[in-house]
Amino acid sequence: MNLDDFSDLIERPDGGVRRDAEERRERLIVPPGALGRLDELGKWLSAAQQSVPVKAVEQPRVVLFAADHGVAELDVSGRAAGTTHELVRAALDGASPVAVLARRFAVPLRIVDAGIDCDPELLPESVVRHRVRRGSGRIDIEDALTAEETEQAVRLGMAIADEEADSGTDLVVLGDLSVGGTTAAATLVAALCGTDASVVTGRGGAGIDDLAWMRKCAAIRDALRRARPVLGDQLELLATVGGADLAAMTGFLLQSAVRRMPVILDGVVGAACALVAQRAAFRAPDWWLAGQVSGEPAQSKALDRMALTPLLDHGVTVGEGTGALLALPLVQAAAALAAELPERTPVTADEDTEEPAEGQDADDVKVLDAT
Repeated sequence: MNLDDFSDLIERPDGGVRRDAEERRERLIVPPGALGRLDELGKWLSAAQQSVPVKAVEQPRVVLFAADHGVAELDVSGRAAGTTHELVRAALDGASPVAVLARRFAVPLRIVDAGIDCDPELLPESVVRHRVRRGSGRIDIEDALTAEETEQAVRLGMAIADEEADSGTDLVVLGDLSVGGTTAAATLVAALCGTDASVVTGRGGAGIDDLAWMRKCAAIRDALRRARPVLGDQLELLATVGGADLAAMTGFLLQSAVRRMPVILDGVVGAACALVAQRAAFRAPDWWLAGQVSGEPAQSKALDRMALTPLLDHGVTVGEGTGALLALPLVQAAAALAAELPERTPVTADEDTEEPAEGQDADDVKVLDAT
């Protein structure tokens, strides 16, 4: 497998359709620019769908990739190592923020076990059947995955993207469920952006104290030393300092762009995978939206590198796709406004000619018009 092959498979959203959408927007009864960023979202969706007017987003789906990361053993997370299965169980039981919002918005929720470190019997077969391995290696001292596992994970993400596109999903809210995932993600961003560990080290979705932050920064620093020599190969980079969930999400993002299926990114893990995918196919980010600001410095670095501006900034740090799901109604509103607002009634030549009032001749009217 060579991720660079995606560069030839991915095309940008249709520029001609976007121009048609822009011309239609000029004709709507609401003045151009009055809807702010909703105008831009509507035109982006038109180009992605190759449709003017834009079609409603009727079959969105939340897709969460789940895995445990060996680096969590260093106590760099607000959660105990190896407890991702508890996050998955909460989501399945409807007791997590993303599950509550998905239920409220009537959006189906799909969880894919790429590398959870638990007995398969603890979770439904529909979740665990795709598992690549149990957990990942400690990226500060060893590879996260083997080369074979990395390719398997990427192909898993590609297969999930194909399944969603084939089933009619018209937009994906992409997130992750992991313990230690932000450490791996920050390492990827630092390596690809050429920054130091301290610049990208955040406090994660669960929050950590200063001592844990220092341990996390040290782990990223050590992982960076291992990542820099393999920067020229995206697959090797994912194997060295990524993880099964990050590799699967990278494959998912690339194949979604091939299938012309828009994706809303959530936090730093999704942003890191998107940055890896952009390295392989520079057109791919044109198919993605940044849902929200997560507060993680590595996310800001990655989004800035890809020229993606987040839709929301509500201070939501919980991760798990929650912030991206909050952005979904905004995207749906943009589609509805672009499609359903009426166009202005054209002014005809007859309407543009003023009739003389009773007792007034045409010459008087001309004089009044001239003044």
